[in-house]
Amino acid sequence: MTGAEILIDALKKEGVDVMFGYPGGVVIPIFDVLNRTREIRFILTRHEQGATHAADGYARATGKVGVCLVTSGPGATNTVTGIANAQLDSIPIVVISGQVRSPVIGTDAFQEADVVGLTRSICKHNYLVQNIEELPRIIKEAFHIASTGRPGPVSLDIPADIINASLKNYMYPKTVDLVGYKPTLKGNARQIERLAHAIANAKRPLLYTGGGIISSNASPELVKFINKTNIPVVITLMGLGSVPADHQLFLGMPGMHGRVAANYALMQCDLLVAVGTRFDDRVTGNLQTFAKQAIVAHVDIDPAEISKNVKTDIPVVGDAKNVLAELIQKVAARKPDEWNKTVNEWKTKHPLAYKQEKDGPIVPQYVIDRISHLMKDDAILVTDVGQHQMWSALFLRHRQPRSFLSSGGLGTMGFGLPAAMGAAMAFPKRQVIDISGDGSIQMNIQELATCAVNRIPVKIVVLNNGYLGMVRQWQQLFWKENYASTCLRQGPQCPPQCKGPGKKCKGVYWPDFVKVAEANGLLGLRAEKPSDVDKVLKQGFKTKGPVLMEFVVKSMENVYPMVPAGKSINEIITGDA
Repeated sequence: MTGAEILIDALKKEGVDVMFGYPGGVVIPIFDVLNRTREIRFILTRHEQGATHAADGYARATGKVGVCLVTSGPGATNTVTGIANAQLDSIPIVVISGQVRSPVIGTDAFQEADVVGLTRSICKHNYLVQNIEELPRIIKEAFHIASTGRPGPVSLDIPADIINASLKNYMYPKTVDLVGYKPTLKGNARQIERLAHAIANAKRPLLYTGGGIISSNASPELVKFINKTNIPVVITLMGLGSVPADHQLFLGMPGMHGRVAANYALMQCDLLVAVGTRFDDRVTGNLQTFAKQAIVAHVDIDPAEISKNVKTDIPVVGDAKNVLAELIQKVAARKPDEWNKTVNEWKTKHPLAYKQEKDGPIVPQYVIDRISHLMKDDAILVTDVGQHQMWSALFLRHRQPRSFLSSGGLGTMGFGLPAAMGAAMAFPKRQVIDISGDGSIQMNIQELATCAVNRIPVKIVVLNNGYLGMVRQWQQLFWKENYASTCLRQGPQCPPQCKGPGKKCKGVYWPDFVKVAEANGLLGLRAEKPSDVDKVLKQGFKTKGPVLMEFVVKSMENVYPMVPAGKSINEIITGDA
């Protein structure tokens, strides 16, 4: 079998049913084999970054390894952002790239790029295949590394001569034995006992959980644990959906744009139990003041995260699902007490709110709220990055794990549409909604054609405020309203310093998203007043196939709550006043 045949056979044996990518000269032999393979459906995206994000979205929605295939040189370099995005959010993908022939590597050959060097710092592991004999083992290892322990992306670079070489007596390995790579799945019994003892003695305990709950499929254990102990829980952006949003013990997302009750609880708890989260700066704010009243316990499968940002008093290295299951057996049932009363008072006193005037402009929170009411119960929500991402995190009613997909660590604009495509390919019968901004959608807007050609039924919501909204918000609050290069209407007809969309604004905004949708074979809809919102959403949701729905929203709306950069997370701005 040739290297190309080995690769496709290995992908089938790994259970790959769909993959994304873009062809090129070096990988033609692989595509030749792939095109004669019925078991794997290949989705031709319009850009390699889109392919990487689509594989990422597929992985987030399913928990399986997402796969993309690209050619050498620019094909490989175009995947870099997607690989870094998956790395920071611990998402299992395998990115397969072609490479120039082995003898000319290092000679600046046509479409050569040092993929190993480029990806070393942004992926869990990477490979350059150097002979045909090692190809089966490397493929097996790549999938094993991507999906085990703390998941992450693996880069697999295959030179053209390896792709075309032949191997006699090919056999695909059934097992993997990697010296030095043995993830700890079961937590240390003594440490779990210490944690159970600390919980029993705490007066103001708090659970702080993240994407590790999703990765380890530990949502049932998490819900069972909080139900037994009545310990309140705050959940990061990456973990939303692991506990139903209407659960009485859920205080909301914490951090820079987190709920007031969640931030107050983090600052006043006396025991903080972090599970599957990495104490990101967007959550902790000023580390000098973060959770200073608390004993800190940290449960994580990655020992490198323990005490990396916040000193840990009770470390437990292990898989979140296993550790929580053991902890449930060791902790006593706890009734609601004064601490529960206090955090519930914070929730009541500081609710999420917005004001939608009947005859005023559409406020973006209203659109998000209506999506939450009109979407199907098992809908998968995907977001791009910006203000709409935070409104989606705050106002959507997250119901189940793997149903809210968003770029957390890297904050990648352009993630939403291709990631939604990946999720929709994984679950073609479920409703998949991509919520984007007018800035983010244009980062990978070419993938509208991919949706149309393949009839991928993504429902795309574009909140059009004419700005790069999150940066514009910072400019308003902290940079004396100097809207430098954030107004998407701004052009040569505008004054040197944009003053916002007032009566003197001469800006003209392009593109016309409805026309762009129609030009790419999608139905395009637009809402310009509040009374149009439900009509457009209902029509878009009931239409078969992909749909783009544009909502012309209030330009200067801000995301609140908000903690200024570098401040303590209890120094919260709660509104325009």
